[in-house]
Amino acid sequence: MLDLAYTAPAPKVISGATSDWELVIGLEVHAQVATNAKLFSGASTLFGAEPNSNVAFVDAGMPGMLPVINEGCVAQAVKTGLGLNAEINLVSAFDRKNYFYPDLPQGYQISQLYHPIVGEGEVLVEMGNGEARNVRIERIHLEQDAGKSIHDMDPAMSFVDLNRTGVALMEIVSRPDIRGPEEAAAYVLKLRQILRYLGTCDGNMQNGNLRADVNVSVCRPGDYEKYWETQDFSHLGTRCEIKNMNSMRFIQMAIDHEARRQIALIEDGQEVVQETRLYDPDKNETRSMRSKEEAHDYRYFPDPDLLPLEIEQAWVDDIKASLPELPDQKKARFIADFGLSDYDASVLTAEVVNAAYFEKVAEGRDGKLAANWVINELFGRLKKEDHSIEESPVAASQLGELIGLIKAGDINGKIAKDVFEICYTTGRDPAEIVETEGMKQVTDTGAIETAVDEIIAANPAQVEKAQANPKLVGWFVGQVMKATGGKANPAAVNQIVSAKLGL
Repeated sequence: MLDLAYTAPAPKVISGATSDWELVIGLEVHAQVATNAKLFSGASTLFGAEPNSNVAFVDAGMPGMLPVINEGCVAQAVKTGLGLNAEINLVSAFDRKNYFYPDLPQGYQISQLYHPIVGEGEVLVEMGNGEARNVRIERIHLEQDAGKSIHDMDPAMSFVDLNRTGVALMEIVSRPDIRGPEEAAAYVLKLRQILRYLGTCDGNMQNGNLRADVNVSVCRPGDYEKYWETQDFSHLGTRCEIKNMNSMRFIQMAIDHEARRQIALIEDGQEVVQETRLYDPDKNETRSMRSKEEAHDYRYFPDPDLLPLEIEQAWVDDIKASLPELPDQKKARFIADFGLSDYDASVLTAEVVNAAYFEKVAEGRDGKLAANWVINELFGRLKKEDHSIEESPVAASQLGELIGLIKAGDINGKIAKDVFEICYTTGRDPAEIVETEGMKQVTDTGAIETAVDEIIAANPAQVEKAQANPKLVGWFVGQVMKATGGKANPAAVNQIVSAKLGL
């Protein structure tokens, strides 16, 4: 189990006409496995290819074509399970889920209903302010993706693109542990972060590589605690599933709307029907898609073309030994090694590439100062220009060099920002900029004293005010900095001014 030094957040409460209601949410996240080939064929998984160009005979459901398991997909599923502190099942099996749809050429989907490859796990979802939810994972199973039906290219016909057909998916099924819209979005975000750290899914929601089916129900206060004690689902309300959500914001909006719809039905004396629904973001509403099928409706049975999948513990151990440092561990290390705040460490570890960049900047340097420059100056500028860290014109070595110049006293904070601007726009190295542009900080106390003496001599009235009110010493410091073009060492200026004024 995870070490939970957190307080669980309070559940989302919605006030109805007759009573208060609490939300209960579970998610089924479909993550496309990061492999070059599909689950049961050698066809490419490349996104954006010409329609129906990445299709093998088995994907197209041609007679006599047999599936062959992709070992890389199995390894990625095992790696994901290990990253989620989950049990790995050494024996699993594939089943056929039978249903007809135009973009499912075989007439069935190969999935794992009865014997999934990954068992129970958990994800710690931090909500800020010392609050976190430990979300239990029920299972992870491998399955094929379906193709894509396109209805907007012709007024009279629909088209089918089979490029996605047979692409490997990991369906990550949570327990109904999530208690509000914000928690649901944070859970998907945390899951995405872990998968990207592991390299098992790129998490691209825009391309459909990560999407969620959201199960929502409502119950009266106190009923969820009864469920938790007994694990009896009868204490919870009837759930409805919102299909294919691929936006954190829309997930939150859909949950809120669906919960209020269910509350209105119940308080009006009607029943909530278990069904699958779709969310319309333009109207901010959910609408019925189909009645929720049970397992028997799909006529599941073991796939006769695939033997049970047996893997060795030694192979699992090898994968476990190769796991990278995961977000929670990296965040804890950043806090311990660099003295960062919880917030700064969270920002820097949000993406694995961001964390790697920061570590290069901070190596052998002041970690807090490095975090400040990476988060506030670099990330702020990149966000403003809608660029990623990979597109940064400032290399980690250059930003580290800039921080080194600050710590060495060669430049102060104000000059450093000017150097950063030149480095960002030209790609020149900070040390070269400081040297050639004459931006090195003035540390010669004799030169500073001369400037201080001139300012004091020219402003006798201000001297009297400062001696009466020492807080006004800052005025002299500002004048000296202005006279030296901002190059004087601020600490030295402050010390010399105070001494000259007898403060």
